[in-house]
Amino acid sequence: MQIFFQNVIGGIEAGSMYALAALGLVLIYRTAKMSNFAQGTIGMFNAYIAYFVLARTNLPLPAVAILSVIVAFVVGALIELVIMRRASSTIPMGKPIMTLGLIIIFQGLAPMIFGPVPFQFPRFVQKPALDIAGVKMLPNTLVIISVTIILVAILFYVLQNTRLGLAVRVTAANETTARLMGVPTRAVSLGAWSVATALGALSAIMVAPLTSVTVTMMETIHLNSFIAAILGGFSTFHGPVVGAFILGVANNIISYYISSKWVVAILYTCILAFTIFKPQGLFGKAFVKKV
Repeated sequence: MQIFFQNVIGGIEAGSMYALAALGLVLIYRTAKMSNFAQGTIGMFNAYIAYFVLARTNLPLPAVAILSVIVAFVVGALIELVIMRRASSTIPMGKPIMTLGLIIIFQGLAPMIFGPVPFQFPRFVQKPALDIAGVKMLPNTLVIISVTIILVAILFYVLQNTRLGLAVRVTAANETTARLMGVPTRAVSLGAWSVATALGALSAIMVAPLTSVTVTMMETIHLNSFIAAILGGFSTFHGPVVGAFILGVANNIISYYISSKWVVAILYTCILAFTIFKPQGLFGKAFVKKV
């Protein structure tokens, strides 16, 4: 049982990173009605910025992480204001295709500005693993899980219990109706892009100590965040978060008990089979169009 719980904790840690990225994807999808394929790449770029600041200043790592998130917040706002808002009259697939262009831009800028050499990013807590009832757990793992749970709880509270959250939910339900009711839908879209980009940056900063800061560091995280959103349901805000934790734990369990070589194929096949029978996801609702 100790090995089982060890895998579960590791899966929750991975799921925490997926959850932040997935929640950012869904915020943009629900409010701006588009998929942001560049979120992982922009998060990678902000991880480079965090390392650059950390290496050249005496700021503590938490302060650097907060600064990087603030920079990502501003970058997200600029992308929405300068690019996406001006492309409002394009075809429905126009904006998602433009985010593919952002991938090329940021993947090109990162090595040009910071160099091609991978960087090692320090953990938030440099202490040995804790032994809790026979389960080994790094303090850094506890930090990642705790920060994710706190942030997700705050965001859900804002979405469900504040006027701002009501504006987001109304815009997500029907943007035209929301605009007619006086909801500032453009401001909602701007805020969604800013928060989503900040969440992606935080996810990248959490990933960096586990691997290294490279141009490709967020590829797997970004892909799994999309899959988590599909599994949980793109039509809800909580579904992708639950889907992210399920995906993280399932990945570890299958890898240990079945096959580490075929874990990706097995896991993705199971999710594909699930979406065939329930395409709207675990918590999504099927939309019926009346004619």
